Amino acid sequence: MKASVIMSTYNSEEWLEKVIWGFSVQTELNFEIIIADDGSKPKTKELLDTLRPQLSMPLIHVWQEDNGFQKSQILNKAIVASNTDYLIFTDGDCIPRKDFVETHLHYRERGYFLSGGYFMLPMNISQAITKNHILHQNCFDVKWLVGRGLKKSFKNTKLSATGLWAKFLNFITPTKATWNGHNASGWKDDLVAINGFNQEMQYGGQDRELGERLFNKGLKSKQIRYSAIVVHLDHARGYVNEATWKKNFAIRENTRKNKVIRTPIGIDSN
Repeated sequence: MKASVIMSTYNSEEWLEKVIWGFSVQTELNFEIIIADDGSKPKTKELLDTLRPQLSMPLIHVWQEDNGFQKSQILNKAIVASNTDYLIFTDGDCIPRKDFVETHLHYRERGYFLSGGYFMLPMNISQAITKNHILHQNCFDVKWLVGRGLKKSFKNTKLSATGLWAKFLNFITPTKATWNGHNASGWKDDLVAINGFNQEMQYGGQDRELGERLFNKGLKSKQIRYSAIVVHLDHARGYVNEATWKKNFAIRENTRKNKVIRTPIGIDSN
């Protein structure tokens, strides 16, 4: 297999199923899917057991008991469970366009990690997308989305840009090429070398902090936000709180100031 796609989830079967259908029709099918499940109830396992026989690629379920928001820990367990040397990260609420895996593999290069973005959909369209809309790629068609209420905007270019135009937009975008948990990829040995995600961190910047340690290790990043496309399904975020943000901000400050490469609480803590 050429890659492992690692996606996080928590009690979100409806969205997760849509995402998996998106991966079922990729132009490059030589990869495995690893579900990094941060303590979901049995319905998630039941869904995966139902979908597994319908997929052409391996579907691996890595689960841990619910202990609040512990995404960093479950992602580290998924890294260990992966069976390839190249890891693509996304979330269980981000449907990939059919060329998503192919694009990540096309741009991968030693000494780099890849940084993609997402296209946020409103709740009404998120709910309206069906399996057929995903299999036929309607949910990436700007006209189809506008017909269902999406506002016309320059941001829609992210879905319509292709070829040289997409490369040009990647080049001129002011957005920094950071590690974004919903759309990023890198070499497994680089991630293991920095001990994976910092498990002291809950919601808020733990993905960026991992990228900052990759930079400290000497890696560079490539911007592919207009090339590797996912549509982000809307949902509530009940796990956000100010205390966690402040704690995570302090950790990131220390990482940058002291050029931290290897987190003390990471993969080898499990």
